[in-house]
Amino acid sequence: MNSILLRGVISEEARYSHESHGVRYFSLTISTVRLSGTRDISKVLISESALHMFSPGVGERVEIEGALRSFNNKSGQGSRLVLSTLAKVIRPSQESSENRVSVQGVVCKTPIYRRTPLGREICDLMIAVPRAYGRADYLPVITWGICARMSAELDVGDSVSVEGRFQSRSYVKNVGEESVEKTAYEISAIHISKLPQSEETSKEAPLSAEADAADAFPPPPKEEEQTEDAVFAL
Repeated sequence: MNSILLRGVISEEARYSHESHGVRYFSLTISTVRLSGTRDISKVLISESALHMFSPGVGERVEIEGALRSFNNKSGQGSRLVLSTLAKVIRPSQESSENRVSVQGVVCKTPIYRRTPLGREICDLMIAVPRAYGRADYLPVITWGICARMSAELDVGDSVSVEGRFQSRSYVKNVGEESVEKTAYEISAIHISKLPQSEETSKEAPLSAEADAADAFPPPPKEEEQTEDAVFAL
């Protein structure tokens, strides 16, 4: 399972991105608003045929249904793991902002448990979400509080179900003697559960070296960036 629902405002118009298997894709960005008022900016990939059905302009409110995708950037510039939403449906909408993600996958890197400067518990996960032809999308997940404590006990190869939002946040990374502002993209988990393990599910998502190509997990978010209570279920 890999699904995302974004409802918000177009912040950057569609521009040509690339062609794959004879299909031309365009890239646009959408801004969604959390209950706290914080905005998340998400990159969306959409096919040319879908744009012909509805091509929104900057400032228009839309609803997008799709799936999260990861791309291993080997150019040497920018993030090594690029995340975006592959839109299946885009339509006009006047409803309130929404940002909801549901994925199932396999833990493919050892969880990293840590505390924020004020002592809040967080845990970073990387999960491989299977898709067709033996491929997988590698998605970073951040969990909080008791959910973080339980997530830290997960092992590589464990199958999990995650619900939350797809968030963006800025942080500063020291590169040599310079400080560079970067943007992290991740799933902020509201609910995470460990799924029953079986031989079939353990083989669904390959534990590929592509996961190791991802950037090291960024510094912890600011204290105010987590407002929902997270839940861990066995």
